[in-house]
Amino acid sequence: MSVLPLLIEPLSRLLDKLIPDPDARARAQAELLKSEREAELETLRLALSADQSQMTINAQEATHTNLFVSGWRPFIGWVCGIAFCYHFVLQPLLAFIISNSGHHVVLPVFDMEELSTVLMGMLGLGGLRTIEKVRASGK
Repeated sequence: MSVLPLLIEPLSRLLDKLIPDPDARARAQAELLKSEREAELETLRLALSADQSQMTINAQEATHTNLFVSGWRPFIGWVCGIAFCYHFVLQPLLAFIISNSGHHVVLPVFDMEELSTVLMGMLGLGGLRTIEKVRASGK
């Protein structure tokens, strides 16, 4: 991510003080905005390039005959799915059934935050709108 967009407003205010001529200041501000757009485009190009590279790797891994190469994503997916199911479905149901049967058993509870990070990353939901959020917070 470029730091240039974060500097636009302070630089613009500085230009107002340093360049008294309105035409020269307008040209400087236009150049500053042009630089910002170029930095944003470069960031998007890099992100697109990384995504395309990852898609190529994913396609090669998926066609591999060795289960340890082609099967790691499904394995992680199943582990996350089972843990997610346990945390939100099985553990509460088991706790309810066990407590109603008159027994006292403490079922394990794990940190769902870490699992959610892995699961959301696998589903592609972690940083979908990062650039848009950064832009919105800067305006």
